[in-house]
Amino acid sequence: MTKLEREILKILTDDARHAPKEIAVMLGVEEQKVKHTIKELETKGIIVKYTTVINEEKMGKDLVEAFIEVKVSPQHNRGFDAIAEEIYQFEEVKSLYLMSGAYDLAVIVEGKTLKEVAMFVSQKLSTLERVISTATHFILKKYKDGGVLLNGRLNKRLPVHV
Repeated sequence: MTKLEREILKILTDDARHAPKEIAVMLGVEEQKVKHTIKELETKGIIVKYTTVINEEKMGKDLVEAFIEVKVSPQHNRGFDAIAEEIYQFEEVKSLYLMSGAYDLAVIVEGKTLKEVAMFVSQKLSTLERVISTATHFILKKYKDGGVLLNGRLNKRLPVHV
């Protein structure tokens, strides 16, 4: 990865609203070079999506999120990929990670109520053939999300180190 690519990624990670023209000025390069580099990063799948961090608590949003530890039996010749593919197809699943340590997968799910999340775990997730066990942890309050302090005196993006 080039220095220019790393610098552009750092700027966009800090605030994806920066236009190529602004980034070009910040880095002292031509706008066209920035546009081309961003397009290349998107094409390579390095930049996957531009998103916004929202403080849902301030919106009065009443969704329930849970962090679920999942132990699974990996599939022969496919490892954890096959079961991960089954799990990430559920609309309730916001994020899914392969983990080292005491459990295999970390699943972040979202529902309208505690009961809805509990029903997802008991009726959908835990019934999958390769799922051995689950442990559900409900998220009670977010203090920091996506590198942003949500409930502190500072409500700005923290610096990203490349």
